[in-house]
Amino acid sequence: MKKRLAALVVAGIALVIGSSSGWAARVGDHVPDFTATDSNGQVHKLSDYQGKFVVLEWTNRGCPYTQKHYNSGNMQRLQREWTSHGVIWLTVISSAPGKQGYATGPEENAYLKQVNGAPTAVLLDPTGALGHLYDAKTSPHMFIVNAKGILIYNGAIDDRPTTDVADVPTARNYVSLALEEATSGKPVSNPITRPYGCSVKYPD
Repeated sequence: MKKRLAALVVAGIALVIGSSSGWAARVGDHVPDFTATDSNGQVHKLSDYQGKFVVLEWTNRGCPYTQKHYNSGNMQRLQREWTSHGVIWLTVISSAPGKQGYATGPEENAYLKQVNGAPTAVLLDPTGALGHLYDAKTSPHMFIVNAKGILIYNGAIDDRPTTDVADVPTARNYVSLALEEATSGKPVSNPITRPYGCSVKYPD
C-alpha cells in the first residue's frame, strides 16, 4: 500500500482523476467528429474511419505515467496488436507549445522511431481543441469508438495508477479487454473507468 501511495506522489506531476461530467459525448453516444493534422502533415477525419473501431490515446512523452507504458513497451505492443486486427489507433498530443509533452511533427516522428511506436497516426492538437472536444483529462487517457461511431469506452489504460513499470505485467488492461469484448460482439463489461496520469497540458 505504501509503495502504491508513494508512486502516486511524483514531483511536478498532477495526477488527475477524470469524471464524465461536461462531456461532449458520453459512453453510449455517437461521438463528435473532428478533423486533425498528423505528425506527417496528413489530415484525418474521424468520420473517414466509419465501419472500423478507433482507439484515441492521449499522450505526453514527458509524463512518467506515459513513460511507464512506453518504456515497458506496453503501449507499442497494444498499438501493434490491435492495428493488426484492423483497429485504427490515433495517438493525440494536446500539449500546448512550451508545455510538457509538446512536439512538432518531426520531433514526434523521431520519438516514434526511437521507441518503435506503431499507432496509425499521431494527431497534433496544440490548441487543445480536440482534447476539449473529448474532454481528455490525463495522459494517458483512452477512448474507444466502435464501428458505428459510438463511444464504448472512456478511461484508464489499466487498473494500476502508478509510474512503476513493474506493475504493467500484472495489471488488468481495460483497453484490451474492451476491444476483445467489443470485436467479439459482446458488451463492454467496464465501459467507464477512472483515467489516471498527468493532467493534459492545455493552453492557459
